[in-house]
Amino acid sequence: MPLQKKSVILQVKEWLLVTLGILIYVTGWSIFLIPNNLIGGGVSGISSIIQYATQGHIQMGYSYFTLNAILVIASIVILGMGFGAKTIYAIILASVALRFLPGLIPTEIVKTLAIDNGKLLSVLMGGVMAGIGIGMSISNGGSTGGTDIIALIYTKYHNVSPGKVILLLDFIIICSSLFVPSFVADLNPETGAPLLDADGNPITHLMPFAEKVTTVLYGLILVTVNSNVLDLYISGSQQSVQLFILSKNYEQIADAITTGLNRGVTVLDGKGWYTKQDSKVLLVITRKTDLNVLLRYIKQIDPSAFLSVSSVNGVYGNGFDTIKK
Repeated sequence: MPLQKKSVILQVKEWLLVTLGILIYVTGWSIFLIPNNLIGGGVSGISSIIQYATQGHIQMGYSYFTLNAILVIASIVILGMGFGAKTIYAIILASVALRFLPGLIPTEIVKTLAIDNGKLLSVLMGGVMAGIGIGMSISNGGSTGGTDIIALIYTKYHNVSPGKVILLLDFIIICSSLFVPSFVADLNPETGAPLLDADGNPITHLMPFAEKVTTVLYGLILVTVNSNVLDLYISGSQQSVQLFILSKNYEQIADAITTGLNRGVTVLDGKGWYTKQDSKVLLVITRKTDLNVLLRYIKQIDPSAFLSVSSVNGVYGNGFDTIKK
C-alpha cells in the first residue's frame, strides 16, 4: 500500500474509534444505568435527572444534545477545529443513540444483565463501559461532550488528569439530584418491561428520599469507576515508545516515517565496534498505537534492519504532551 495513503487510513481509523467509543458509552447507559434509574455525572447525568423528573417525557437524547450545544463553541475556540468537528459528530451520534438505542434493546436482555443482577453490578458494568467509551473517544480526538470538554480545556493549561476533573464535577451533579424529584417506572416482574396505563403511558411512582440517597451513593461509585477506567485507558493509549534503527536504507526509512506518520526522526552517527565501520542510527519516538504501522514501514523498506524498542514515559514536545504549569 502506498505510504501516502497511510495518513488517510489513520484518519478513518480515528473516526471509526470515536464512533465505537460513543456506541459503547451509550450501550452502558441503555442496558445498565437507565433501567435501574441510576444517575451518573456530566451532561448525561444531568440528562438522566431531567428524564426521571419528567417521567420520561423529556428523554435523555434531547436534553443531552441541548446542553452540549452550549459547550461546542467553547471546544472549537479553545481546543481547535479538529477537536470541535469530532466533538460535534460525537454529540450528535450520542444524542441519537440515547434517543433510540434504549428502545431497540430487548427487555429480556436488560432484565437478565442489569435488573436481575442488582444495582451494584449494573453500576460497575455501566461505569466500565462508560469509561472505555469516553477514553476511546478522547484518545482519538473526540469527546462525549459535557464535562469532558470542560476537563480537556482545564487540563490543557494544568497538569491534572481529565479523570480527576470529571470526578469533581460529577460529584456536584450527582449530589444535586437529592433536590430534584425522581419518578421510577413500575416494571413487569416477569419480563422487566414497563407497565402501561390505559392510555399507553408508563406507570410510575415517586422515588422515596431514602432510595434517592442510595442512588446518590451508587452514582458516586459509578463516577469513581468511570474516572479510573478513563485514566487507565488514556494512559495506555498515549504510552510512547522509543526506537533505535540501524539500516543501510536509513534515508528511505526516515522519509517514510516523517511522511507517513508525521513523526520526527533524529539521525545519529554510530560505529560498529566489531566491524569498525561507520553507520547511521535513527532515533524515533512515537505513540505505542503507531508502532505496528512503523514496523511495517521498516519491513517494506529493509527486512534485515536491526532495531530496538523500549517504552518511555513523560515525552514532551511537538506532537506529544506539553509542559503545563
